[in-house]
Amino acid sequence: MKLAVAKEVAFGERRVALTPDVVARLIQQGFEVAVESGAGTAAMFADSAYEAAGANVSADKAAVWGESNIVLKVAPPENDEVYLLSEGQTLVGLLDPLGKPELMQALTERGVTLCALEMIPRISRAQSMDALSSQAGVAGYQAVLLAAAALPKFFPMLTTAAGTIRPAKVFVIGAGVAGLQAIATARRLGAVVEAFDIRPAVKEEVQSLGATFVEVKLEEETATTGGYAREVSENSKQRSQRLIAEHVATADVVITTAQVPGRRAPILVTAEMVQAMQPGAVIVDLASMQGGNCELSEAGKDIQRHGVTIIGPINLPSSVPVHASQMFARNVATLLKHLVADGQLRLDFDDDITDGVVLARAGEVRNQPVKDAISALTAGSPV
Repeated sequence: MKLAVAKEVAFGERRVALTPDVVARLIQQGFEVAVESGAGTAAMFADSAYEAAGANVSADKAAVWGESNIVLKVAPPENDEVYLLSEGQTLVGLLDPLGKPELMQALTERGVTLCALEMIPRISRAQSMDALSSQAGVAGYQAVLLAAAALPKFFPMLTTAAGTIRPAKVFVIGAGVAGLQAIATARRLGAVVEAFDIRPAVKEEVQSLGATFVEVKLEEETATTGGYAREVSENSKQRSQRLIAEHVATADVVITTAQVPGRRAPILVTAEMVQAMQPGAVIVDLASMQGGNCELSEAGKDIQRHGVTIIGPINLPSSVPVHASQMFARNVATLLKHLVADGQLRLDFDDDITDGVVLARAGEVRNQPVKDAISALTAGSPV
């Protein structure tokens, strides 16, 4: 089984799909690994490290991709990379299938087997393969550091000769993986932390990290079977927003993390809420690329509104490329171990993990939401 490690070409992408240590382990397991020259450079992994691990490093992109059984990437392929993939090959990466239905259609028509890491089910035995969660944790960590750098205050309580400095107050909206890591990081820096989530099941996790859980009582189901937040009724949204507004108004830092795959992120912090915040307060919107949880966010920009700094970061995991790549590579290696046996791709669609991660096979889209997105595209409807 031949693996190809692609050099990422997406703007600002510094991660790499496999690190040298993971390459060495995969070669010991019987894989052959080819690495596109420079694939790990931005993540501080030199070509020589891959060669020392036993990989073949080549600057011939077409050959590296074309001679492989499985191509490994972090970001979705760019348009000109689609034509490097052909029938019978497998592509593994964070493919953004609901956000890029045109790309999924083009790759499926070429007969490529598509394995989208973000579609791995959130079940116990899949945790070690869950790249979406590992990278979300990196984003939550970095969000707090961005906020701390922008806030014109200390995070921890300080007792000085000039008196006691009160700790910063951080409000995290959304207690998924990114939110929980943001809570933990803000607490490590000494802030007082509150967290909101419509799912009461996460209360214990929030409290275990030393934060106060801001709870809204809703008379409807708030979580999917996979543990993600479910879209709720308009009445529930209004009740949630009133509670959020109270805590946003008194926060020094607000970190928002709510995203819905393939759809615009829900607006949780309105322009009116921003106007009511304290001068010098900071918002870090982790959903800015999906339209933003803050009504005023602009993706890729730091802006000032009503004395509040609003940060809309893009691809925060890429800003920590060494550890983000190491985590991603381990996720990928575990998935490969699950999918490959005796040097062959063995796809058992009765298995929850395989059934979830494999979006397309032999020219057919298997995932219904992706099918619907492609159908809407071909029908000329908005996706």
